[in-house]
Amino acid sequence: MKLAPRLAVLLTAVVVTACAPQTSDNSSSDKDDQSGTLRVWLFQEVGNKPKEKVVDSVVAAFEKAHKDTKVDVEYIPVETRAQRVKAAFNDPKSAPDLMEFGNTDTAGYVKDGGLLDVTKEFGDWSESKDTDPTAKQSVTVDGKIYGTPFYVGVRALYYRTDVFKALGLQVPKNMAELADTARAIRAARPDLYGLVVGGAYMYGAMPFVWANGGELATGKGGSYASAIDSAAAQKGIKAYTSLFGDDNCPAAKCASMGGNDTITAFAAGKAGMAIGGDFSHTAVEAGKVKGEYAVVSLPGVKSGSIAPAFAGGNNIGVLKSTSHRTLAVDLMEQLASKKTQASLFDAMGFLPTFADVRQQAAAKEPYVKPFAQTLAAGTKFVPASPAWSQIDSSLVLPTMFQEIISGKKDVAAASKDAAKKMDQAFGSAG
Repeated sequence: MKLAPRLAVLLTAVVVTACAPQTSDNSSSDKDDQSGTLRVWLFQEVGNKPKEKVVDSVVAAFEKAHKDTKVDVEYIPVETRAQRVKAAFNDPKSAPDLMEFGNTDTAGYVKDGGLLDVTKEFGDWSESKDTDPTAKQSVTVDGKIYGTPFYVGVRALYYRTDVFKALGLQVPKNMAELADTARAIRAARPDLYGLVVGGAYMYGAMPFVWANGGELATGKGGSYASAIDSAAAQKGIKAYTSLFGDDNCPAAKCASMGGNDTITAFAAGKAGMAIGGDFSHTAVEAGKVKGEYAVVSLPGVKSGSIAPAFAGGNNIGVLKSTSHRTLAVDLMEQLASKKTQASLFDAMGFLPTFADVRQQAAAKEPYVKPFAQTLAAGTKFVPASPAWSQIDSSLVLPTMFQEIISGKKDVAAASKDAAKKMDQAFGSAG
């Protein structure tokens, strides 16, 4: 969801899962009707018309190919989707046949028994082989696939070309240079943040942890243990939190910032650099820095490397309660096909989950290139555990960062406390 809409979804996708529904009856339907009405729930964007136009085209072709079949598409507000999904899982009669959902929702929805296992169909789908590996991971739980990726979003480094030119600065090639460059900007231009960072911006912080060899957690198959207090993770946490200070981004102003805040500051001309997504492009273009910025992949620890980024985005899945399994799976594949994703990129800026389609998008729109390079270099995802919703809604990681930034705790103590909270959540998830 590009900029306002997409940003809202990508940055709040995990938060919404905090309301992942507990279900009472969502058993699989024994029916597989080959006609009738298919109900589809998709997210409503700000400026939804371009999305509707693309979807209408897919629906028209689908209905033409399937006699006596109609498709009823409803665009639901992102803010109320948790309640809608909960009701759908509890009452299959009111449920859609397929729906769009945040990619961090998958594990929770699978635990609640709401999504259909489409492992075989996904494997038989000719286009699935070109799906981005991390995007595929976002629909995979315990080795089984519960949907197909719809679009993906990653973050990279935005920087002010005019500021860099005026100060004679080079684009940083590693994280050490990134920090030095940020402080150089702040020293020369005290009116600017060097690299604007946020204490509540988890997905801006995690590349520092991942680039230093740290992880959120280890394990699989529903059995996870926190790794946020490992030596490698602590090194990354220290690298990020060290950027909060008067020599770059004062803690008093930056500790409470989230991702939206950092991009807003950059777009308003208040920062020399910012970590933003492909979905941030529209906002920056609409800001004061239009024509005076560029984007590169966020550098890693070693010169020339790319820091791993979180792969956000949305998926489309079929509900287990559908009575139109074959038709619903077919429509799911049509809505998430290469052709549709290419059209949605043109219409909405959604970054395709297929590597070849993404390359075509990058050739068409140069700004996509650093994001495509970031995806190609390898991205990261949250643990495929229903516990993640509890961890996120409890603000475990933002609290950790803010405790360090404020000086209440050192890195070791704060990360250890965060790890305990994460392990409690993993344990309670079962």
